[in-house]
Amino acid sequence: MQRIIKNDQVVDETWHLLPKDTTLDGLTNCDDYLVPLALWREHSHALLARDGGLGVWLDAGEEIEEIADALDNFQVIALNFPSFTDGRHYSTASLLRQRYGYQGEVRAIGDVLRDQLFAMKRCGFDAFAVREDRDPYDALKAFEEFSEVYQAAIDQPLPLFRRRSA
Repeated sequence: MQRIIKNDQVVDETWHLLPKDTTLDGLTNCDDYLVPLALWREHSHALLARDGGLGVWLDAGEEIEEIADALDNFQVIALNFPSFTDGRHYSTASLLRQRYGYQGEVRAIGDVLRDQLFAMKRCGFDAFAVREDRDPYDALKAFEEFSEVYQAAIDQPLPLFRRRSA
């Protein structure tokens, strides 16, 4: 069983991440699924009729605006990083939190490494499925590497100079 980092703890993964070529055949009614955006587009009514948890995952290049009016239907929104160097979903996480006020879980999936976690958290991610060949306990230490931040971000809305003057 894969372990993920969620809310600064390593926990067992309980959601089933469905691949892009998944159909509704074989899906149970009560399991928690992270479905690809294409499956959501085609079968949103059937997916909403299930009893289990529902989340959606977006690949790099897929825009959050496509599901902006349906965000209340998802407990988890997972954003895929196909490679370590592809940072497009940093902006997506920030948009989810700031523009759309999304309060559910925003999870990083794909080629997620320790070096990215601190910045991802600042952008609005609160769960991380680090690459399977990496140790999630080691990755968790990324949040201890900086004791103070200067800039404002999702996790700290005031810049340091405002916090010091208050």
